[in-house]
Amino acid sequence: MNAIELTPEHPVAQLSDLAVEAEKQDFDAVFVSHHYNNRDQFMALAEMATRTEEVLLGPGIANPYETHPVTLASRAGTLSEMSDGRAVFGVGPGDRSTIRNLGFDHENALRRVLETMKVAERLWDGERVDHDGTFEAVDAGLNYEVGDEIPTYVGAQGPHMTRMAAKHADGALYNGAHPKDLAWAREQAEEMADERVPDTDFDLAAYASVSVAEDEDAAREAARPPVAFVAAGSPPPVLDRHGIDRDVAADVGDAISAGEFERAFGLVTEPMLSAFCITGTPEDVAERVEALREHADSVVFASPLGPDIEDAISLLGAATDRSPDA
Repeated sequence: MNAIELTPEHPVAQLSDLAVEAEKQDFDAVFVSHHYNNRDQFMALAEMATRTEEVLLGPGIANPYETHPVTLASRAGTLSEMSDGRAVFGVGPGDRSTIRNLGFDHENALRRVLETMKVAERLWDGERVDHDGTFEAVDAGLNYEVGDEIPTYVGAQGPHMTRMAAKHADGALYNGAHPKDLAWAREQAEEMADERVPDTDFDLAAYASVSVAEDEDAAREAARPPVAFVAAGSPPPVLDRHGIDRDVAADVGDAISAGEFERAFGLVTEPMLSAFCITGTPEDVAERVEALREHADSVVFASPLGPDIEDAISLLGAATDRSPDA
């Protein structure tokens, strides 16, 4: 799978235009990210469903803390209906720096995500569900049929979530842009091969922040905002793997939570940029993507994409063509 992520910091009409362009560039899927302070991801996905014909569409990721998991399951089912069976359900605990603005933390994150996924699958199968775990559901059910199977992908970065995804989900949207991280993620997935529950092959997708432009410096500068969010949400082992100062990453997260985004972006260091984003010309990106594919089954080109998003989608299409495993 070759896919892109679009962020609803842009108007829904513009996102739909970009999804149409992604389909023209032969991408397989379009994911829409979620933060409470952006536009609604499912409204954007619904508009995309009416404008596209073939690409898979899904949240990347949906957050089961601020929205009840049963409601998320219904939204994914509705998207499947609107798109004629092209829905993908990406679910994860969300960005720590933004959800704490709403009074949530990542308590029991693995259980919350796993329970959300399992309850959703039962609801899509037409069951009525009683559930008492990290959330409650009493005789909950959907009053319509979800005719097509909806693949589930878990947003992961740390060891426990990655292993859980490899055991229970169709795939992982692994938050990583560096071959070192994807090699590590592959090791985690392979450790769970004998315990895998679904009868499908596990899809390890590199959910890689990318910034591409003909101007290498412009591409690198555009990468600062998403790298700030990734660095702020990365667990300590990931930071240590790349020699990133934990205290500086914490300062970035504090600035984001305070709404001081320019300050947060200014705190981004060169090691953060190198570790958490693929930046440069189409040729540079093609080389990095080839290195990722030594360990990943799929690649999702995630925000910022580049200083000019529409141009970046075309350039990424060309970069994908250059990759021999695309």
